[in-house]
Amino acid sequence: MSARPVSRMLRRVLRTSTWSCSSEAPVTQPRPGKSTQPAPTELSRRRQFLREHAAPFSAFLTDSFGRQHSYLRISLTEKCNLRCQYCMPEEGVPLTPKADLLTTEEVLALARLFVKEGVDKIRLTGGEPLIRPDVVDIVAKLHQLEGLRTIGITTNGISLARLLPQLQKAGLNAINISLDTLVPAKFEFIVRRRGFHKVMEGIHKAIELGYNPVKVNCVVMRGLNEDELLDFVALTEGLPLDVRFIEYMPFDGNKWNFKKMVSYKEMLDTVRQRWPELEKLPEEESSTAKTFKIPGFRGQISFITSMSEHFCGTCNRLRITADGNLKVCLFGNSEVSLRDHLRMGASEEELLRIIGAAVGRKKRQHAGMFSISQMKNRPMILIELSLMHRDSPPAIPSISSWDSLHVQNLRPRMSFFNQMVTSWKGCRVSQTPLLAQQWLGSGFLQRHYSSLQDSATNPKCLSPGSQAPATHSGPLPPSDKLTHVDTEGRAAMVDVGGKPNTERVAVASAVVLLGPVAFQLIQQNQLKKGDALVVAQLAGVQAAKMTSQLIPLCHHVALSHVQVQLELDSMRHAVVIQASCRARGPTGVEMEALTSAAVAALTMYDMCKAVSRDIVLEEIKLVSKTGGQRGDFHRT
Repeated sequence: MSARPVSRMLRRVLRTSTWSCSSEAPVTQPRPGKSTQPAPTELSRRRQFLREHAAPFSAFLTDSFGRQHSYLRISLTEKCNLRCQYCMPEEGVPLTPKADLLTTEEVLALARLFVKEGVDKIRLTGGEPLIRPDVVDIVAKLHQLEGLRTIGITTNGISLARLLPQLQKAGLNAINISLDTLVPAKFEFIVRRRGFHKVMEGIHKAIELGYNPVKVNCVVMRGLNEDELLDFVALTEGLPLDVRFIEYMPFDGNKWNFKKMVSYKEMLDTVRQRWPELEKLPEEESSTAKTFKIPGFRGQISFITSMSEHFCGTCNRLRITADGNLKVCLFGNSEVSLRDHLRMGASEEELLRIIGAAVGRKKRQHAGMFSISQMKNRPMILIELSLMHRDSPPAIPSISSWDSLHVQNLRPRMSFFNQMVTSWKGCRVSQTPLLAQQWLGSGFLQRHYSSLQDSATNPKCLSPGSQAPATHSGPLPPSDKLTHVDTEGRAAMVDVGGKPNTERVAVASAVVLLGPVAFQLIQQNQLKKGDALVVAQLAGVQAAKMTSQLIPLCHHVALSHVQVQLELDSMRHAVVIQASCRARGPTGVEMEALTSAAVAALTMYDMCKAVSRDIVLEEIKLVSKTGGQRGDFHRT
């Protein structure tokens, strides 16, 4: 072991005196008038000298298959300031008593021991690591460890903008931010908390401080967010992001279902259909990610393929849980308590023997996704909120595009949505990438507060007024025959095979007359069933997607966009609903828009029927439609 101090000294030589804000490796910060890079020959000599004099990697951290574990993930807490529906079992998570969690001194003692044995990268996880009060001090003390090259953190981003300048100064040089949707409404629905704007501000702050790339972790789950793949990829065009798409993985309590997992190959095919020029980048040693880049884009995308194409053969990771247990495999259920041995006064040599025995028992690979789903293991929140999340999404629709819910005439404190989303100006459909670009480009999203009076003065916005004459434009007049019956008068589906594919947009509306009592409860968001406006919006989006299953002779339409807008009309004690659908194809989307508005209205009734059954649904109508052989329609 005499060569080990020399090895540590040489590693220190290769480190720079300051830590940069790169996402993985330290680089020098430039001094005025000096080059930031050493001469190539000098660097080559240093590397050659290190290779010739470096000590062998620690036998205690080398398993029976020759894998050297140089990467340690330490969970600082089991607590989190979000309550993700897919990150916590329905029955909740029993937290470990504080006395049984690792103290700061114990965290640093274990880190010091692992770094002495060859670990050169430590990532701090949780729970949510940034809610630990001394997280900045921990980073600063880790930064002092000889031989540690990278200090990273994985965070949900809620507190990142506030703490990142201190963390960077302390020595943090790698950041992973968990974000599974770019739509504010869906974000609050998923995590049961407000905070989308804080996460976006955190990403912006990381870019501002020079972290490059900023890694964004997105767990892809069918029926929840697989429709946003291209939106996430589009962010990398102008931003130095590494968006990492992670296959949904089974953990205890998450009711994992293979059908909810979107595989790497499926995600890659989706991206390549939009960007066929996508290029694969060389894989780094022991990397968990398959990385790709679109030529001309600033950022890149990666895929974490733990389920479909595991990377166990090059795994170099160990994990310490917040209560001090060592896990040699994320998906394994065997653990050994380092905390107990520390508190019993074990020496470093005794701890190393215990660690070495655990590492030596590590298996060649995990058991496979179907076997893992049957194994007893910790819920992910109790291991770490790290690369991936781990719970099943609630029973919600698979939708092509969620959009922000626009609710008018609500006081700012009542709802996250009317605080966070921009107005649907001129009743045009906003695009998710533009919304995210607004956030990341400026660091702040304009907060829009509007009232019914304001919208009533805008002739482009939905008006709950009386019926108005309709105007038509286009080459063909309305047909004088029913198209869904054959020559013998029997129901028949129209053959659209010969029709050209064109851009189709339709807008429909509905009005729900609630009465004063139900209206006031909705206005103040005090219904016992929950936020009726949010539930109605989700129901409207789901209904648009399911129209062909509800209306027998409707064709299935691959919608590219759905938006449901709700306004409160205090004059009539009503909710005015407007639904917009878009698709490119041979048939229109009027029925999708009408179904969306109607089901949103029915949902409002269902949410309020316990308060009053004197609720009237009226004015379900088509507002406009564009595209198709019969031209456009606009109800003025």
